[in-house]
Amino acid sequence: MSTKIRLMRMGKIRTPYFRIVITDSRKARNGLSIEEIGRYVPGQEPSIIEVNSERALYWLGVGAQPSEAVEALLKVTGDWQKFKGLPGTEGTLRFAAPKPAKSVAYEAAVKAAAAEPAEGATTLKKKAQEKLAAKSAPVVEEAVVEAPVAEAVAEEAVVEAPVAEVVVEETPAAEAVAEEAPVAETPAE
Repeated sequence: MSTKIRLMRMGKIRTPYFRIVITDSRKARNGLSIEEIGRYVPGQEPSIIEVNSERALYWLGVGAQPSEAVEALLKVTGDWQKFKGLPGTEGTLRFAAPKPAKSVAYEAAVKAAAAEPAEGATTLKKKAQEKLAAKSAPVVEEAVVEAPVAEAVAEEAVVEAPVAEVVVEETPAAEAVAEEAPVAETPAE
């Protein structure tokens, strides 16, 4: 019986991955296999290549013939050089950087959320935005018309201020009104 070390295709239509298997050379590509010794995932950067070196060397030693693709993978991992006694047994296999734990990302998100302002909503509703915009940017025409009216109201407050103090002493209801009214300074004549 002639044994081969070859790839067994698995996965979806456009996202394949392969198992490195020992099989009879007369069997189909994805047919019955004797043993699985590794896997190969070409769709990632860098590609994932995992090979059980001990089993690969055993099967190469008993005469199993690797396919061209498997031979290239064994050269990358360094197993082919070990079998042939060549230099470079460490191989040229690259490994992906380890991903940070999900708990680290979660803790960072919690810290970021704690630093946000705790008062109210972060975005204003549409009407609140319109009111805020109206207060911050009043129309110029209204400001010109209101200026003389504001001066007249201030003069009336100056005149009525002493009268309000007298009323405050007599009734408690007038006291609340007096507290709300702004006290204007009398100009020195």
